[in-house]
Formats: sequence, structure tokens, C-alpha cells
Amino acid sequence: MKKIILIGAGGHCASCIDVIEMQRKFKIVGLIDNKKKNFLLNYKIVGSDRELKKFSKRIQYALITAGHIKNSKIREHLFKKVLNYGFRFPAIISSLSYVSKHATIGAGTIVMHGSIINAGATVGENCIINSKSLIEHDVVIGDHCHISTRSTVNGGVVIKKNSFIGSCSVVRQNLKIGKNCFVNANSFLNKNLKDNSKIL
Repeated sequence: MKKIILIGAGGHCASCIDVIEMQRKFKIVGLIDNKKKNFLLNYKIVGSDRELKKFSKRIQYALITAGHIKNSKIREHLFKKVLNYGFRFPAIISSLSYVSKHATIGAGTIVMHGSIINAGATVGENCIINSKSLIEHDVVIGDHCHISTRSTVNGGVVIKKNSFIGSCSVVRQNLKIGKNCFVNANSFLNKNLKDNSKIL
């Protein structure tokens, strides 16, 4: 199996570990986290992000496993930093999800258990498509977005980069959601959103 290092050792990382273990394509060789911890789910914290460069010499693959709720700045910063060090970012797709062969998933994106991504959908880089979310046909999702648990993004929707769609939310078909938008859990979105909009 190919070796991979995970960056961020919180709750989202634990969920990512479960997906990677079930997928059986990558061997997790350690976790990177700036807080003082020793292990997460029996995987060792091997250093902080200041030490990432040295690991790039012997580990080819990385995944950003820090979460994204309030904003995506940390995930985006880490993604660019790790990319500059020469790591490669695979798309990680749960074996318990469905991704159409006619969909496109960007580098560093993880598709969690129970998610469905239908034909013609395009998901950018470093995104989280969280558990049991539905991405319908011809949806376009920009880089560094988080589509949270059980949310539904209907056909033809465009979501620009760095946006967050909260758990159990529904986005009506053909809407346009700008950059850096935040949609709270349990929302029904039936209008376009400009950049930096918040639905609380």
C-alpha cells in the first residue's frame, strides 16, 4: 500500500481514518498536529506542521484532515503549504459511498461514508463531502468547500470556493452560492448567495 500522512488530528481526522482504513489503498504512517497529543485511534502524532518538509522526502501522499466549520482558512493554508513541499493529494472515496463514473473529484477531497455524487457533478480540491450528503447531477463545487452531513445539493447548483453547507441543509436546484459563504445546519436555501454571505 502507498504511504500517506494525515495533517490535523481532531474529530474529523478520526472519521477520515475510518474511511482510509476501509478503502485499503493507503497505509497511514503518522499524523501531524500542533497540539500536544501522542496518539489518535492508535496512530502516532509524529510532529507539527513545522516539520512537514522533512516527511516529504520519504512519504509521497498527504491529506488535510483538519475540520472546516466556521471557515476554511486553516485547511486552505495547509493544503497550499503541503503542496509546496512536494506531497501529492489523492482523492479519498469511501467504499460505502457512490460516485458516478461521470463525476469529477478533485485532489485532496474526501468523500465520506454513505455519500452520493451523481453524474456530471464536479467537486474541487481539498473538499469534504461528509457522511450521507447528496450531490446531484451537474453540481459544481469549488475548492476547499465542506458539504456537511446529510445535506442535499440539488441539480445544477454552483458553490464557489471556501463555502460551508451545514448538516441536513437543502439547496434548491440551479442556485449560485458565492465564495466564503456559510449556511447553517437545517437550512432550506431557495435564493442565490453573494460572496461572504451567512445564513444563520
